[in-house]
Amino acid sequence: MSYTETIGSRTYRFADLKTLLAKASPQRSGDQLAGVAAASEEERVAAKMALAQVPLRTFLNEALIPYESDEVTRLVIDDHSPQAFAEISHLTVGDFRNWLLSSTTDADALTRITAGLTPEMVAAVSKLMRNQDLITAARKRPVITRFRNTVGLPGHMSVRLQPNHPTDDVKGIAASMLDGLMYGCGDAMIGINPASDNLAAITKLLLMIDDFRQRYQVPTQSCVLTHVTNTIAAIEKGAPVDLVFQSIAGTEKANAGFGISLALLQEAYEAGLSLKRGTVGNNLMYFETGQGSALSADAHFGVDQQTCEVRAYAVARKFNPFLVNTVVGFIGPEYLYDGKQITRAGLEDHFCGKLLGVPMGCDICYTNHAEADQDDMDNLLTLLGVAGINFIMGVPGADDVMLNYQSTSFHDALYVRDVLGLRRAPEFEEWLESMQITDARGALLSASTQQPLLEGARDWMGIA
Repeated sequence: MSYTETIGSRTYRFADLKTLLAKASPQRSGDQLAGVAAASEEERVAAKMALAQVPLRTFLNEALIPYESDEVTRLVIDDHSPQAFAEISHLTVGDFRNWLLSSTTDADALTRITAGLTPEMVAAVSKLMRNQDLITAARKRPVITRFRNTVGLPGHMSVRLQPNHPTDDVKGIAASMLDGLMYGCGDAMIGINPASDNLAAITKLLLMIDDFRQRYQVPTQSCVLTHVTNTIAAIEKGAPVDLVFQSIAGTEKANAGFGISLALLQEAYEAGLSLKRGTVGNNLMYFETGQGSALSADAHFGVDQQTCEVRAYAVARKFNPFLVNTVVGFIGPEYLYDGKQITRAGLEDHFCGKLLGVPMGCDICYTNHAEADQDDMDNLLTLLGVAGINFIMGVPGADDVMLNYQSTSFHDALYVRDVLGLRRAPEFEEWLESMQITDARGALLSASTQQPLLEGARDWMGIA
């Protein structure tokens, strides 16, 4: 089915729904690289106007990637709930935007329709929204998950403590981990990107974190971000695996490039559940995504990068994840050129994930060859804090020495919690107070008060 829109004396024609969505997307370098972006701002406006008139039902009848050839499309269609969709089935994309922003649409309403939404519907409505619209609607939709603590409660924001090391040195990682805990970070998880995929090294890191967690009774969860097949192997060998990690994308071909399928993710999910390590819940999958991943794998099939990204959230939703992380600026300026594009993408990803019922966090980040800086990250951090982000990253000095990119620091988390009044996961906050790291308000206590834990941790690390 083709779509048309006339502006003045010029009529724009869009060959199909896939083309219409791509042309309606805000400007970004990845879509330009793929050759699917609007050729002018006027064409982009025409596409938005045409998209606003498309009935939501259309997305159930016009697949962007054929059902027969893509298991993500099959997942989306087969898991769609007509009952949940019924409440909004009469709306166009433009009507849906108005419904989302209405003062009468609350968290209960958004929860009711979750199973009736497809990623393409959600991507479409996001293309009609300003940044403030994305923030307003996302803030209405908390997504709460539990493992050893509770993440995503309204008025709370958690931090993934990321103590990476370029050689996986255990003492170096432990020192960064302790530093982050002393700043009150780590309630989302303590997550290490290993420098190698050696199973023995991965197991050693898992054992180190688990030993510390048990010794000090820390109510958090750990993760070593290795390929899911390595995690399955670690589980089979008895390693203390909490969260099961995998990078995912929005098409079957892109996921194959990551060496995964839906069946493999199901196997990993069941392996994690079999350990029964959660104490307050059993959400245990941790997924990372990023706009441009399908394009970089030549697996986007002409679909714009943001719509491909939202399709990845349908994959994540299938496995009841504890956390989903859009690593928004990590893939580079070829896909998100500058701070403005990174900011827009971060707000889109958070909104779309939350609307699909996914517990969204964001690695607010950029590479050193992008047209972005820490001021851009401050802006996005603040906007996502207002929007109700589930978690952000805590990287020593905001500079990851292993992955070589810029993110958010332990101090950045203190800033956004202070200005927006955001608390940590309640179980973790109680632990921080009991360890005299923070007071009852969540504010950091002095270094002298924290000294007993610091001295004990030094003994545990074997550091004089």
